[in-house]
Amino acid sequence: MPAFTFEKISPPVRRGPIAPVEQKQRGVIVQMLDRLVEARARRAAGQDKVETIRNDSPAPE
Repeated sequence: MPAFTFEKISPPVRRGPIAPVEQKQRGVIVQMLDRLVEARARRAAGQDKVETIRNDSPAPE
């Protein structure tokens, strides 16, 4: 038989709506990284569309 027992404590009752969470402004570093990623994605998408021009004539020596 246990020497002591624990009481079950019920959680507090909510008394109203939950306060809306305000979105924090993103950090400067995160904004810079987003710009770099977008630029890289645009370049990668542009490279898929670019055709290389072949010069079949021999190069001048």
